[in-house]
Amino acid sequence: MTIPTTDMTGKVAIVTGAASGIGRASARMFAEAGAQVLACDRSPGVAEVADDRITPMEMDAGREEDVLAAIARAEEIGGRLDVYFANAGITGGVRGTEEHTPEIWAEVLRVNLIGPFLAVKHAAPKMAEGGGGAIIATASVAGMRANAGPMAYSASKAGVINLVRNASYALAGTGVRINAICPGLIETEMTRPIYDYHRAVGGVPGIGGRVPLERGGEPEEIASVALFLASPMSSYMTGQAVPVCGGMSASHPFGPRPDPEEAARVIAKYRAEQGRP
Repeated sequence: MTIPTTDMTGKVAIVTGAASGIGRASARMFAEAGAQVLACDRSPGVAEVADDRITPMEMDAGREEDVLAAIARAEEIGGRLDVYFANAGITGGVRGTEEHTPEIWAEVLRVNLIGPFLAVKHAAPKMAEGGGGAIIATASVAGMRANAGPMAYSASKAGVINLVRNASYALAGTGVRINAICPGLIETEMTRPIYDYHRAVGGVPGIGGRVPLERGGEPEEIASVALFLASPMSSYMTGQAVPVCGGMSASHPFGPRPDPEEAARVIAKYRAEQGRP
């Protein structure tokens, strides 16, 4: 038996949400493993990720025509498609039920849930034509239990987990595997307000005692799991939602949340003291 590795030489991968955070770290890690990577984001900042194995592309992961264009571009680059990491996501930026609107819900679901669905719809057939492949979707511990994120965001991530489970059966026999990653408190642009608030009030590295490993996570720690799920190392895995959260999802301990307006004032003061916008 050949021992599987994370070597991705000759593979072609799409990574969405690649301008920063988990997406950027994953695009770079996939490229270091030998893949040709199409790094996609709706931010022009994705251009900064470019190197000899990474091609940047501006696209909206929740728009069908953009997903089709990205798949076509990946095939131009490498003549095939082996991996689609549907990582792009937004929070909606609110917490309380009363602050949510139907418009916020629609946009969060469009990016966070319709985006991964479009990856399944359009990338899976291309992978099947080439003999198989791997789709990875970024869910969240917020999609597993309550009290880990805003309502629309949490619902969208629960939807991603269920999408992956259902798609694993829909893709049976095609050679295409699909799994989700459920990150915890990873320090990215998305979670920066949480980190800024806790640092401003003298919070501990374990983010208020919620993380058993007593620290937040790094984007590279999620990227390494994405690489595992994209590679033959995970050849007997499909339909799974894998928590990568420092133990946070073992409990999701409940605690009082700060008043949003007071939190905003604390964060603004902290960022001013740090010389950051």
